Amino acid sequence: MNRPALEVADVVRQYGASYLSRYGSTLSPEQHRALRAMAVCRTAALGGHATQCDQCGHLEITYNSCGNRHCPKCPGRAQAAWLTAREADLLDVPYVHVVFTLPHLLSPLALQNPRVIYNLLFQAVAETLLTVARDPHYLGADIGFLAVLHTWGQTLHHHPHLHCVIPGGGLSPDGTQWIACRPTFFLPVRVLSRVFRRLFLTGLRQAYAAGALTLEGQCHTLTHPARWQQFLAPLRVTEGVVYAKPPRGGPGQVLKYLARYTHRVAIANRRLLALEDGRVTFRWKDYAHGNRQRLMTLDAVEFIRRFLLHILPAGFQRLRHYGLLANRVRQAKLRLCRVLLQQPISATRPVPPDTQAPPAPDQPAAVCLACQHGRMSWVETLRRQPDLFARWMQPPGWDTS
Repeated sequence: MNRPALEVADVVRQYGASYLSRYGSTLSPEQHRALRAMAVCRTAALGGHATQCDQCGHLEITYNSCGNRHCPKCPGRAQAAWLTAREADLLDVPYVHVVFTLPHLLSPLALQNPRVIYNLLFQAVAETLLTVARDPHYLGADIGFLAVLHTWGQTLHHHPHLHCVIPGGGLSPDGTQWIACRPTFFLPVRVLSRVFRRLFLTGLRQAYAAGALTLEGQCHTLTHPARWQQFLAPLRVTEGVVYAKPPRGGPGQVLKYLARYTHRVAIANRRLLALEDGRVTFRWKDYAHGNRQRLMTLDAVEFIRRFLLHILPAGFQRLRHYGLLANRVRQAKLRLCRVLLQQPISATRPVPPDTQAPPAPDQPAAVCLACQHGRMSWVETLRRQPDLFARWMQPPGWDTS
């Protein structure tokens, strides 16, 4: 695959120092690490290896990836490995996609308390789906699903929401039959919305009472109980934003569908169009007007600021499994589902090789792109050159060690 003409890393290398001079004191350790990782990803700063054609002598240099989960260049292998592992978990039934979105009023609180608020979002969504699906008035079944956290909108504004991909049915409470959802309907969206709102606000009030929320800056006034109640008032009457898409196709279509969500980052390099006079231009999709493609131009420092809004706390799991797909019961529950559905166990495909690593001795070498006949073989390991990072970004107080 050809390298995009413009990458987020290019913006970071050219304007990262300006960004840090303006906002460096407010960054979390995770944001610092992500910024640094993107700047050096696939450059001589991280080292790499050289391969050479055994026929024409063509030499190729490949630099190492940073491996940061927020880097636009690094999700490919992790995504491929995850999809291969999950392929065996797919059932041959239609799948449903449901999205739960936090109200915009909660953004300042979420940005100060990402771990608390995003965990509450996962917990409220999981309990909502499991509870409503189990109700005999609706599906009357125990379901399973995966949930993926995205915190961005198309223009990089803060827009936290969960994408939930769900098999279209579940096990009966006694585990003796598979209960399928209706062909064009899964669960009532209005019911999901109101249950989600109640559960999330309950958890939020408990977190506030326990002193688990950081309330600084524009959120400082919320330390006063009266102001806190005023803050909650509109949230109690605002409908939770829940969007359900019709059931998808079978396992083949679902795998491709999952690939769009599981390891996505805030913006892909292919959406960037230009970096001129300190301004970044990129494509975005206007969902409110028929998914029209539009262009947006931002100051480079503002572009970096928006991108870094979506760096998650260290160790935070942005993809989780619930119900029948929860890790501790998944294999046994899926085995039972397949027996009831009379389906065979799915075959798995091998994980694609890591194109950023030198070829293993027992694997065939890549064909030379120059002559199309020879084979590329490893000739040299290239050492790291960390001084390159200091050359790109030298804001006051930045640790380049």
